Amino acid sequence: MRITLRQLEIFMAIADCGSTAAAGEQLGLSQSAVSAGLHELENQLDTRVFERIGKRLALNAEGEALRMQAQALLDQAQTLQQDFSTGSNWQRVRFAASTTIGNYYCPPLLAQARRELPPSLTTGLPELLIRNTADVIALVQSLRADVGLIEGECHQTELACEPWLREELVLVCAREDALLNMSPGQRLAALKQAQWLLREPGSGTREVWEQQIRPLLGEHPRMAELGQSEAIKQAVAAGLGVAYLSRIAVTDMLNNGTLAELQLPTGTLYRQLYLIWHPQKSRTKAATALFQYLRQWQPPVSNT
Repeated sequence: MRITLRQLEIFMAIADCGSTAAAGEQLGLSQSAVSAGLHELENQLDTRVFERIGKRLALNAEGEALRMQAQALLDQAQTLQQDFSTGSNWQRVRFAASTTIGNYYCPPLLAQARRELPPSLTTGLPELLIRNTADVIALVQSLRADVGLIEGECHQTELACEPWLREELVLVCAREDALLNMSPGQRLAALKQAQWLLREPGSGTREVWEQQIRPLLGEHPRMAELGQSEAIKQAVAAGLGVAYLSRIAVTDMLNNGTLAELQLPTGTLYRQLYLIWHPQKSRTKAATALFQYLRQWQPPVSNT
Protein backbone atom coordinates (compact mmCIF):
# COMPACT_ATOMS: atom_id res chain seq x y z
CA MET A 1 0.00 0.00 0.00
CA ARG A 2 1.37 3.42 -0.99
CA ILE A 3 -0.98 6.14 0.15
CA THR A 4 0.45 9.57 -0.63
CA LEU A 5 0.03 12.87 1.18
CA ARG A 6 -1.39 14.29 -2.05
CA GLN A 7 -4.15 11.69 -2.03
CA LEU A 8 -4.95 12.59 1.56
CA GLU A 9 -5.00 16.31 0.68
CA ILE A 10 -7.46 15.55 -2.11
CA PHE A 11 -9.59 13.46 0.25
CA MET A 12 -9.69 16.24 2.87
CA ALA A 13 -10.52 18.89 0.26
CA ILE A 14 -13.44 16.82 -1.06
CA ALA A 15 -14.65 16.19 2.49
CA ASP A 16 -14.62 19.94 3.16
CA CYS A 17 -16.05 21.07 -0.19
CA GLY A 18 -18.48 18.27 -1.03
CA SER A 19 -17.48 17.84 -4.66
CA THR A 20 -14.46 17.12 -6.84
CA ALA A 21 -14.98 20.36 -8.79
CA ALA A 22 -14.90 22.56 -5.68
CA ALA A 23 -11.98 20.57 -4.25
CA GLY A 24 -10.08 21.13 -7.49
CA GLU A 25 -10.59 24.88 -7.23
CA GLN A 26 -9.33 24.83 -3.64
CA LEU A 27 -6.22 22.80 -4.52
CA GLY A 28 -5.50 24.35 -7.91
CA LEU A 29 -6.07 21.05 -9.69
CA SER A 30 -8.37 19.97 -12.49
CA GLN A 31 -11.53 18.07 -11.62
CA SER A 32 -10.20 15.03 -13.45
CA ALA A 33 -6.97 15.09 -11.39
CA VAL A 34 -8.99 15.26 -8.17
CA SER A 35 -11.25 12.39 -9.29
CA ALA A 36 -8.20 10.32 -10.22
CA GLY A 37 -6.56 10.99 -6.85
CA LEU A 38 -9.71 9.93 -5.01
CA HIS A 39 -10.01 6.81 -7.16
CA GLU A 40 -6.39 5.87 -6.40
CA LEU A 41 -6.92 6.36 -2.67
CA GLU A 42 -10.06 4.23 -2.61
CA ASN A 43 -8.25 1.52 -4.58
CA GLN A 44 -5.39 1.60 -2.07
CA LEU A 45 -7.82 1.30 0.84
CA ASP A 46 -10.05 -1.19 -1.01
CA THR A 47 -13.13 0.69 0.13
CA ARG A 48 -15.20 3.69 -0.76
CA VAL A 49 -14.97 6.68 1.56
CA PHE A 50 -17.79 8.81 0.11
CA GLU A 51 -21.43 8.26 -0.73
CA ARG A 52 -22.45 9.73 -4.07
CA ILE A 53 -25.65 11.74 -3.52
CA GLY A 54 -26.45 13.37 -6.85
CA LYS A 55 -23.50 15.64 -7.61
CA ARG A 56 -22.48 15.83 -3.96
CA LEU A 57 -20.03 13.58 -2.16
CA ALA A 58 -20.73 12.90 1.52
CA LEU A 59 -18.44 11.01 3.88
CA ASN A 60 -19.60 7.51 4.78
CA ALA A 61 -18.59 5.67 7.96
CA GLU A 62 -15.23 4.65 6.50
CA GLY A 63 -14.60 8.22 5.37
CA GLU A 64 -15.38 9.60 8.81
CA ALA A 65 -12.90 7.14 10.33
CA LEU A 66 -10.26 8.15 7.79
CA ARG A 67 -10.76 11.89 8.20
CA MET A 68 -9.19 12.30 11.64
CA GLN A 69 -6.22 10.06 10.78
CA ALA A 70 -5.68 11.88 7.49
CA GLN A 71 -5.77 15.28 9.22
CA ALA A 72 -3.25 14.03 11.80
CA LEU A 73 -0.85 12.83 9.10
CA LEU A 74 -1.14 16.08 7.14
CA ASP A 75 -0.57 18.09 10.32
CA GLN A 76 2.55 16.06 11.10
CA ALA A 77 3.88 16.61 7.60
CA GLN A 78 3.20 20.34 7.90
CA THR A 79 4.91 20.44 11.29
CA LEU A 80 7.95 18.64 9.89
CA GLN A 81 8.23 21.11 7.03
CA GLN A 82 7.74 24.17 9.23
CA ASP A 83 10.15 23.05 11.94
CA PHE A 84 12.91 22.76 9.34
CA SER A 85 12.17 26.14 7.79
CA THR A 86 12.34 29.74 8.94
CA GLY A 87 8.59 30.10 8.61
CA SER A 88 7.52 28.36 11.82
CA ASN A 89 5.45 31.23 13.22
CA TRP A 90 1.99 32.26 14.25
CA GLN A 91 0.64 32.54 10.73
CA ARG A 92 0.19 28.76 10.65
CA VAL A 93 -1.28 28.36 14.14
CA ARG A 94 -4.99 27.59 14.52
CA PHE A 95 -6.35 28.82 17.84
CA ALA A 96 -10.03 28.26 18.73
CA ALA A 97 -11.85 30.18 21.46
CA SER A 98 -15.45 30.40 22.57
CA THR A 99 -17.20 33.70 22.00
CA THR A 100 -16.57 35.69 25.18
CA ILE A 101 -12.97 34.50 25.43
CA GLY A 102 -12.29 35.19 21.77
CA ASN A 103 -13.78 38.69 21.85
CA TYR A 104 -12.52 39.95 25.20
CA TYR A 105 -9.59 37.88 26.47
CA CYS A 106 -7.74 36.94 23.29
CA PRO A 107 -6.84 40.43 21.96
CA PRO A 108 -4.91 41.52 25.11
CA LEU A 109 -3.52 38.00 25.49
CA LEU A 110 -2.07 37.93 21.97
CA ALA A 111 -0.75 41.48 22.26
CA GLN A 112 1.06 40.60 25.49
CA ALA A 113 2.40 37.36 24.02
CA ARG A 114 3.86 39.24 21.04
CA ARG A 115 5.78 41.45 23.44
CA GLU A 116 7.11 38.58 25.53
CA LEU A 117 7.71 35.69 23.12
CA PRO A 118 10.59 35.56 20.59
CA PRO A 119 9.83 37.59 17.44
CA SER A 120 10.82 34.61 15.29
CA LEU A 121 7.74 32.76 16.56
CA THR A 122 5.22 35.61 16.65
CA THR A 123 5.33 36.92 13.09
CA GLY A 124 1.79 37.70 11.96
CA LEU A 125 -1.21 36.51 13.98
CA PRO A 126 -2.69 33.06 14.66
CA GLU A 127 -5.84 32.05 12.83
CA LEU A 128 -8.34 32.79 15.62
CA LEU A 129 -11.51 30.73 15.25
CA ILE A 130 -14.27 32.19 17.45
CA ARG A 131 -17.17 29.76 17.93
CA ASN A 132 -19.43 28.63 20.75
CA THR A 133 -18.08 26.12 23.26
CA ALA A 134 -19.50 23.05 21.51
CA ASP A 135 -17.98 24.09 18.19
CA VAL A 136 -14.56 24.80 19.75
CA ILE A 137 -14.56 21.32 21.26
CA ALA A 138 -15.42 19.88 17.83
CA LEU A 139 -12.56 21.82 16.19
CA VAL A 140 -10.03 20.53 18.71
CA GLN A 141 -11.45 17.01 18.64
CA SER A 142 -11.15 16.83 14.84
CA LEU A 143 -7.56 18.19 14.98
CA ARG A 144 -8.55 21.35 13.10
CA ALA A 145 -7.31 23.56 15.94
CA ASP A 146 -4.01 23.38 17.81
CA VAL A 147 -5.56 24.47 21.10
CA GLY A 148 -8.91 25.68 22.40
CA LEU A 149 -10.28 27.88 25.17
CA ILE A 150 -13.86 27.24 26.27
CA GLU A 151 -16.41 28.71 28.68
CA GLY A 152 -18.15 25.45 29.60
CA GLU A 153 -17.06 22.00 30.57
CA CYS A 154 -15.57 19.55 28.07
CA HIS A 155 -17.13 16.09 28.20
CA GLN A 156 -15.01 14.52 25.44
CA THR A 157 -12.78 12.01 27.20
CA GLU A 158 -10.22 11.85 24.39
CA LEU A 159 -9.35 15.53 24.87
CA ALA A 160 -7.05 16.91 27.56
CA CYS A 161 -8.62 19.65 29.65
CA GLU A 162 -7.36 21.82 32.48
CA PRO A 163 -8.78 24.86 34.34
CA TRP A 164 -7.65 28.15 32.81
CA LEU A 165 -9.27 31.24 34.36
CA ARG A 166 -12.16 31.80 36.77
CA GLU A 167 -14.50 34.64 35.85
CA GLU A 168 -17.45 36.42 37.38
CA LEU A 169 -20.91 36.39 35.82
CA VAL A 170 -23.41 39.20 36.39
CA LEU A 171 -27.13 39.77 35.92
CA VAL A 172 -27.83 42.96 33.97
CA CYS A 173 -30.88 45.03 33.10
CA ALA A 174 -31.63 48.41 31.52
CA ARG A 175 -30.62 51.40 33.66
CA GLU A 176 -34.24 52.40 34.29
CA ASP A 177 -35.65 48.89 34.85
CA ALA A 178 -38.15 48.66 37.73
CA LEU A 179 -36.26 45.61 39.03
CA LEU A 180 -33.60 47.95 40.43
CA ASN A 181 -35.97 49.40 43.05
CA MET A 182 -37.39 46.11 44.30
CA SER A 183 -36.58 44.22 47.49
CA PRO A 184 -34.74 40.89 47.03
CA GLY A 185 -37.96 38.92 47.46
CA GLN A 186 -39.90 41.10 45.02
CA ARG A 187 -37.03 40.98 42.53
CA LEU A 188 -36.88 37.18 42.50
CA ALA A 189 -40.63 36.99 41.92
CA ALA A 190 -40.33 39.52 39.08
CA LEU A 191 -37.42 37.65 37.52
CA LYS A 192 -39.60 34.55 37.27
CA GLN A 193 -41.86 36.58 34.93
CA ALA A 194 -39.10 38.51 33.15
CA GLN A 195 -37.96 38.06 29.57
CA TRP A 196 -34.55 36.35 29.62
CA LEU A 197 -32.22 37.01 26.68
CA LEU A 198 -29.90 34.05 26.12
CA ARG A 199 -27.09 32.68 24.02
CA GLU A 200 -27.79 29.59 21.94
CA PRO A 201 -27.54 26.01 23.30
CA GLY A 202 -23.91 24.90 23.07
CA SER A 203 -22.54 28.16 24.45
CA GLY A 204 -20.78 28.14 27.82
CA THR A 205 -22.83 31.09 29.09
CA ARG A 206 -26.08 29.27 28.27
CA GLU A 207 -24.87 26.10 30.03
CA VAL A 208 -24.11 27.99 33.24
CA TRP A 209 -27.48 29.78 33.06
CA GLU A 210 -29.25 26.44 32.70
CA GLN A 211 -27.38 25.01 35.71
CA GLN A 212 -27.37 27.94 38.13
CA ILE A 213 -30.17 30.37 37.24
CA ARG A 214 -32.96 28.46 35.56
CA PRO A 215 -33.73 26.35 38.70
CA LEU A 216 -34.61 29.63 40.50
CA LEU A 217 -37.18 30.65 37.88
CA GLY A 218 -39.84 27.95 37.99
CA GLU A 219 -40.91 25.58 35.26
CA HIS A 220 -41.53 27.89 32.31
CA PRO A 221 -39.28 30.97 32.24
CA ARG A 222 -39.67 33.30 29.27
CA MET A 223 -36.62 32.83 27.05
CA ALA A 224 -35.42 34.32 23.78
CA GLU A 225 -32.18 33.42 21.97
CA LEU A 226 -30.11 36.14 20.31
CA GLY A 227 -26.91 34.17 19.71
CA GLN A 228 -24.28 36.86 20.33
CA SER A 229 -23.31 38.62 23.56
CA GLU A 230 -23.13 42.00 21.77
CA ALA A 231 -26.70 41.64 20.50
CA ILE A 232 -27.87 40.59 23.97
CA LYS A 233 -26.20 43.62 25.60
CA GLN A 234 -27.85 46.03 23.21
CA ALA A 235 -31.23 44.35 23.61
CA VAL A 236 -31.00 44.57 27.40
CA ALA A 237 -30.03 48.25 27.18
CA ALA A 238 -33.10 48.83 25.00
CA GLY A 239 -35.32 47.38 27.72
CA LEU A 240 -36.18 44.10 25.98
CA GLY A 241 -35.25 41.86 28.89
CA VAL A 242 -32.56 40.79 31.34
CA ALA A 243 -29.43 38.72 30.78
CA TYR A 244 -26.75 36.83 32.62
CA LEU A 245 -23.34 37.54 31.07
CA SER A 246 -19.64 37.55 31.79
CA ARG A 247 -18.55 40.68 33.67
CA ILE A 248 -15.77 41.32 31.17
CA ALA A 249 -18.39 41.48 28.38
CA VAL A 250 -20.51 44.14 30.09
CA THR A 251 -17.91 46.24 31.96
CA ASP A 252 -17.97 49.03 29.35
CA MET A 253 -21.77 49.41 29.47
CA LEU A 254 -21.89 49.17 33.27
CA ASN A 255 -19.24 51.90 33.51
CA ASN A 256 -21.06 54.29 31.18
CA GLY A 257 -24.44 53.63 32.80
CA THR A 258 -26.07 52.01 29.79
CA LEU A 259 -26.64 48.83 31.79
CA ALA A 260 -27.23 48.26 35.49
CA GLU A 261 -26.24 45.29 37.62
CA LEU A 262 -28.80 43.31 39.63
CA GLN A 263 -28.01 41.21 42.69
CA LEU A 264 -29.29 37.65 42.94
CA PRO A 265 -30.20 35.82 46.17
CA THR A 266 -27.42 33.36 45.31
CA GLY A 267 -24.81 36.11 45.65
CA THR A 268 -21.86 36.43 43.26
CA LEU A 269 -21.59 33.60 40.75
CA TYR A 270 -18.47 32.45 38.93
CA ARG A 271 -17.67 30.05 36.15
CA GLN A 272 -14.54 28.17 35.22
CA LEU A 273 -12.89 28.64 31.84
CA TYR A 274 -10.89 25.74 30.42
CA LEU A 275 -7.91 25.10 28.16
CA ILE A 276 -8.35 22.05 25.93
CA TRP A 277 -6.15 20.22 23.45
CA HIS A 278 -5.89 16.87 21.68
CA PRO A 279 -2.98 14.78 23.02
CA GLN A 280 -2.39 13.30 19.56
CA LYS A 281 -2.22 16.69 17.81
CA SER A 282 1.28 17.58 16.67
CA ARG A 283 2.32 21.23 17.03
CA THR A 284 4.87 23.51 15.41
CA LYS A 285 7.33 25.40 17.58
CA ALA A 286 5.10 28.47 17.31
CA ALA A 287 1.97 26.54 18.33
CA THR A 288 3.85 24.99 21.26
CA ALA A 289 5.05 28.41 22.40
CA LEU A 290 1.50 29.79 22.31
CA PHE A 291 0.16 26.74 24.13
CA GLN A 292 2.71 27.11 26.94
CA TYR A 293 2.02 30.85 27.15
CA LEU A 294 -1.72 30.23 27.52
CA ARG A 295 -1.13 27.88 30.44
CA GLN A 296 0.53 30.58 32.55
CA TRP A 297 -1.22 33.76 31.32
CA GLN A 298 -3.26 35.94 33.67
CA PRO A 299 -5.39 38.88 32.44
CA PRO A 300 -4.41 42.45 33.37
CA VAL A 301 -5.99 43.61 36.64
CA SER A 302 -8.27 46.03 34.80
CA ASN A 303 -9.95 43.14 32.98
CA THR A 304 -11.01 41.24 36.11
